[in-house]
Amino acid sequence: MSPTEVKVGDRITFPFGKGEKEGVVERVFQKNIYLRVDFPRHPGKLVRRKIDDLEPKGKTKKKR
Repeated sequence: MSPTEVKVGDRITFPFGKGEKEGVVERVFQKNIYLRVDFPRHPGKLVRRKIDDLEPKGKTKKKR
């Protein structure tokens, strides 16, 4: 996933705790993404994640 693939308003799922959450993309930067997520006691919370953390495990780049 790269910043050019994600657009504001897209719905994406991301790992959160032991499960997954779904959120709406609010802002996209080069390495970070801001998601609007509804939690039971805090609807509309803004959560920041690194774009690298949202990629599937198999697509990560190997370090040399």
